[in-house]
Amino acid sequence: MTVEQRSNVSAADSAAVASPGEAMPRQVKIVIWLLLVATFVMILNETLMSVALPRLMSEFGVGAGTAQWLTTGFLLTMAVVIPTTGLILQRFSTRGVFVAATSLFSVGTALAAVAPHFVVLVVGRMIQAGGTAMMLPLLSTTVITFVPVARRGRTMGLISIVIAVAPAVGPAASGLILSALNWRWLFLAVLPIAVLSLAAGAVLVQNITTPRQVRCDLFSLVLSTLAFGGSIFGLSSIGESAGGHASLPLAVPFSVSGVAIVMFVWRQLLLQREDAALLDLRPLRSRSFVVGLAGLLLSMGALFGTLVLLPIYLQNVRGLSTLRTGLLLLPGGLVMGLIAPWVGRLYDRFGPRVLVIPGTSVLALALGAMSTLDTGTPVSRIILVHMLQCLGLGCVLTPLMTHALGSLSPALYAHGSAVLNTLQQLAGAAGTSLFVTVMNTAGATHAQSGEHPASAPIAGIQEAFLWGAGMALLALVASLFTRRSVRTATSHGQALH
Repeated sequence: MTVEQRSNVSAADSAAVASPGEAMPRQVKIVIWLLLVATFVMILNETLMSVALPRLMSEFGVGAGTAQWLTTGFLLTMAVVIPTTGLILQRFSTRGVFVAATSLFSVGTALAAVAPHFVVLVVGRMIQAGGTAMMLPLLSTTVITFVPVARRGRTMGLISIVIAVAPAVGPAASGLILSALNWRWLFLAVLPIAVLSLAAGAVLVQNITTPRQVRCDLFSLVLSTLAFGGSIFGLSSIGESAGGHASLPLAVPFSVSGVAIVMFVWRQLLLQREDAALLDLRPLRSRSFVVGLAGLLLSMGALFGTLVLLPIYLQNVRGLSTLRTGLLLLPGGLVMGLIAPWVGRLYDRFGPRVLVIPGTSVLALALGAMSTLDTGTPVSRIILVHMLQCLGLGCVLTPLMTHALGSLSPALYAHGSAVLNTLQQLAGAAGTSLFVTVMNTAGATHAQSGEHPASAPIAGIQEAFLWGAGMALLALVASLFTRRSVRTATSHGQALH
């Protein structure tokens, strides 16, 4: 380790090691709150489009497969940019990354709002995704580096509020806007907030990190694009393939991404010996990081699968409007937001085990209950089961994220955050494709069995939720291997292995 690296580690350790009663510096508080606001707006933007696709298909005269690129393009950009954020966060200042991220998001939002053609709208969404991809790792890395260890749980709880409430508010807000205004207002309503965040950040955000020169390996960048972009594209195409609408054989993206992933890992293992990796894989040597990551990815896969499947059930099976669907999903997101501060405080006091074991159990129970939903299930029961699922997720996300990142040495925080956020995108795409594929396949099998055609969709949805319950049970198994707390090791600047 070089002298410069040691000085960076020492600075991060000094920021992280603090007495329980020590207050955070004012400039760190300002940075974190501005990051939270900007991240909320960006995540809200992701789910605003979920109920607008039929309107956009009619407006631009495109089919469902083409319209899906509004989501696929966003995910592809996220998958390509996020692996580079470990290098970006080391090479550039906090203020520089914040301004770049919010600028990209603002430009993309403005372009999408005035898009004269569908292709321009997709480009605007991809530019938005570039800003979002930088903001998420910046937020988590800033918190894990500069918040005193004894306060990390409650501060990471604020991130959980953003992650939980923004997706829950998105469909309801979108339905409300579309019920009275043109689809362009989905972007016009967000644009002033994004511009204000940019202006406030340019003035108030201080450089709380010390940039250092890090070599950028262009070959790794190409491999990363093929590996993670190809994986997202392939996973996004599985559902269409199950429905017989795939535009490209699945073997093509998965073969390209598979070869690229092997070459990318090999390249990073070589480069990290010289501290020059695009995505340093040393966080995966930490047992606590891997255990926390496994539980988090399984939980996120179940979450994203439910975010797609539950609206399909409510609208296609139950015949509810987009606005009412969004409103029915809102209480669950609010539950996650309300319990997040308490979960953070409990984590700070007791560690992850007392939260993630009950949380994954409740998550599995809720998804199992969702597998019994049918055409006559009372709406009140649907809301209750969804709130139960969100309660379980609320007890899982903050502890596992904090536990995983907190187990690393400070020198690996940025790369650990990049690994975590990259794999979260893959988990979200995998969970979505799994749920949709099971729904389509099981529904088709049920229809071919000769039973009433109207029962096929609900049969597919029920089986998909059963798979989700299985994922939650695997997350429960992973949670049993979490250690009580990583606070002592982290406070001495050591990584747990």
